[in-house]
Amino acid sequence: MLLYDTPGAPNPRRVRIFLAEKGVTIETRDVNLMALEHKRAEFARINPLQSVPALLLDDGAVLTESVAICRYIEGLHPEPPLMGRGARETAFVEMWQRRMEFQLFAPVAHAFRHSHPRMTVLEQPQIPQFAEVQRGRAVAAMRWLDGELAGRAHVAGEAFTIADITAFVALELTHRARIDIPDALAHLARWRAGVATRPGVAAAR
Repeated sequence: MLLYDTPGAPNPRRVRIFLAEKGVTIETRDVNLMALEHKRAEFARINPLQSVPALLLDDGAVLTESVAICRYIEGLHPEPPLMGRGARETAFVEMWQRRMEFQLFAPVAHAFRHSHPRMTVLEQPQIPQFAEVQRGRAVAAMRWLDGELAGRAHVAGEAFTIADITAFVALELTHRARIDIPDALAHLARWRAGVATRPGVAAAR
């Protein structure tokens, strides 16, 4: 297998953290988004949507979308489980993963892409008003998540899962999106500090 990766980009980082937490090593090839390498014909043949990450399987098939790649890896390497065990737990992890993706990760990413000067290469036109709206949505999601974390260790329950990965990567992007994380969110801060110390997370910078 070959993973098309972009160091520094949030979606590929989600996959890298997932792999590191699993203890799985896959050959990688960097795609420089700022040099528009994802727009070149060579990569467009890999992924016509011209986005990373993309996983080239041994049989020549290409799997794209971060969560789909993680689900494939989970199937090959079920331990430790990062997407739940059994029907009930798996469903709740999926619910929280989607909540983190739509309520937190997406607003932060939109704010970043529509406000950061370097993103003019990738996002045309940038819409500052849209970025500002997304900042407010991201902070509202943080406040909601802080309340949820008051009663459990991790986003989807007591175990670390893909939902934690998505939420953590979103918060790591906030400084580039010019989003201030409210100081009063003690439960969110506790959770974030704990996730940051995990060897798999630290290894996947």
